[in-house]
Amino acid sequence: MTETIMGFGMSSLEILALLGAVALVLARWLPAGTRRPVTLAAGAATVLSGAVLIVLGMRWQLIPVLAGAAIALGFAVPPLLRGRTGRSARRAPWWLALPGSAVCLGLVAGGAAAAWALPLPVFPEPSGPYAVGTTVKQWTDPDRPETATSAPDDRRTVVVQLWYPSRERPASAERARYLGRTEKESRTVAQGLADYMGMPGFLLDDVPRAHTRSVSNAAVAGEGERFPLVLFSPGLGGVRTQNTAWAEELASRGYVVAALDHPYDSAVVTLADGRTIRTRIKATGDEKKDEELAAGWTAVRAADLSFVLTQLGRLDRGEIDGPFTGRLDTDRAAVTGHSIGGGAALQAAHQDSRFAAVINLDGFPHDPAPRPFHQPALALTHPLDQGESPTYIPRLTQVLKLGTATSYQVAVTGTGHLTFTDAPLYLPPLSTLVGSLGRTQGLHITVEASAAFLDTTLRGKPDELAARLSTYGDLTVHRPDSG
Repeated sequence: MTETIMGFGMSSLEILALLGAVALVLARWLPAGTRRPVTLAAGAATVLSGAVLIVLGMRWQLIPVLAGAAIALGFAVPPLLRGRTGRSARRAPWWLALPGSAVCLGLVAGGAAAAWALPLPVFPEPSGPYAVGTTVKQWTDPDRPETATSAPDDRRTVVVQLWYPSRERPASAERARYLGRTEKESRTVAQGLADYMGMPGFLLDDVPRAHTRSVSNAAVAGEGERFPLVLFSPGLGGVRTQNTAWAEELASRGYVVAALDHPYDSAVVTLADGRTIRTRIKATGDEKKDEELAAGWTAVRAADLSFVLTQLGRLDRGEIDGPFTGRLDTDRAAVTGHSIGGGAALQAAHQDSRFAAVINLDGFPHDPAPRPFHQPALALTHPLDQGESPTYIPRLTQVLKLGTATSYQVAVTGTGHLTFTDAPLYLPPLSTLVGSLGRTQGLHITVEASAAFLDTTLRGKPDELAARLSTYGDLTVHRPDSG
């Protein structure tokens, strides 16, 4: 399947089929002299492009487009054939043709709207000096029992995907799939996400087809440079790949990003032995009980993040086989997350002093007993509507004020909760769903704000950080000397 044209949500071949279908429907109303050539040309374009799309793998959004074209073709061709044989080229009367044309145009327009609203995601080309590689690891913590099961020997296992600076890839190198290592895993994850969100699975049919900008298991860039680390925890029910575009951009700028799947929390996790673990997260409807549950889920995630940092240290020391020996700078590690993952990042920061910085992407802190943390922090939030989550910002502000280093809190203009993920690349661009910044602008802001903060805190690059962050929305700076 050819890649999506970002402005239309359709490939050039799909646009050809769409234009052919529209021309077929409208040909009935053209002057007699142009009716025949337009019908023949539009019919040929639609039939040929439709046949190629079927062979390559047609998206469901094109079915109503081709259905509308087929109906129009059925009415447009017979009069032309009768005319060629010398018989009277009788056409349907206008009072019958008009509603028929309206139905056909409705089918074509509906398919085009669906293709625009739910496109095949196309990931932006990373702008940094490095190409990007990716690999997936699975680690089991022998010291932690799995609390989500009753098996006494079950130990906590996490799946981690790394994005890292790599050597320049050859043009022929196949790019990694978006949602999983294989097509099967990608489709399993897409169905799991659809089930978790309560939507029909076919609406996400295009997402497993997407490929990213990274290459699986590519060689690590450079010879001896050690790269800072960015650990990431996804949102509630989210999966490790939900912020791939953000991770690839940071990796292209010289960071190693490690994103976690949290089994029994993430919508679906595929383990190395082929087992598939679905989420067991479920709200009760009781506000107090749900907050207790969220606190427990957050604590598990925070422990997962600390465990993965430990494993990355072992990977750097060569205690775990891999190409990263001597390449991971665990002294410069940031802990980050989205939604509940952002809350887990804050909790991990105050529990684990090995983390040097923390980023919270629109996450509510669920720690029942928040305590001081000593790392600089960045919190990006969406602007809240009146009456929306009235305790969120006060709670977040309370936690950030506990920090003994400077924290930055930005309500990013035009964003929604999912703006800080890959969701705008493939969900309908509705402001209530993904904000009002379009397909890529929100991602650009999230990346630039994160990179500015990480460059300052992990790399010590001089920057007017507060001035830069203030360009993205309402900024509040919490300084330890100001109380």
